[in-house]
Amino acid sequence: MTVYQDVKNILYDVRNKAYITGNSRKASGAANYEAGSKMQASEDTEEDDQLKRSLTTYFTGLKSKLGEYLDEDTTTTNNLITQIIEDEEILQLAFRLPTNYNNASADALGAGIHAYLVDMVLADWFTITNPQDVKSYIDHAAVQLEDVKAALYKRSRPTRPGRPDFSKLKEETPSNP
Repeated sequence: MTVYQDVKNILYDVRNKAYITGNSRKASGAANYEAGSKMQASEDTEEDDQLKRSLTTYFTGLKSKLGEYLDEDTTTTNNLITQIIEDEEILQLAFRLPTNYNNASADALGAGIHAYLVDMVLADWFTITNPQDVKSYIDHAAVQLEDVKAALYKRSRPTRPGRPDFSKLKEETPSNP
């Protein structure tokens, strides 16, 4: 099974959540206008670079955490993942799963990976701009990672073969004279 993650969607979710958090903190009085504004990740070069570096770090770390299920034979490392993220293309994780894997968990697997990456990148961003929220994003990412692992562990229940029709066997078996 291959899970695809669109870098543009991940970065959009990070920016959107950072924007909503900044607005929320300003509206509640927990942050002044300047602090709330700095929480909001934009597409400006410096901020964009920081988000993409964080995504590279956490995507490669996720590959290591899920390594026992990944179908990779890479023996060298390069900067291809960095380039895919920089160009905002599609990341992929090819999983080697048993034949009795419950494919109904595929969407949960993809959604969990997406949520984990968004939370970890946000935690990294908020380490710089909004330290009081970092722990909640790290905690949520840990829950998402457990959900991802649970989705990988799902198996389909075996089906019992039908009962043989012995009446046909009696008809076909020659009787002893």
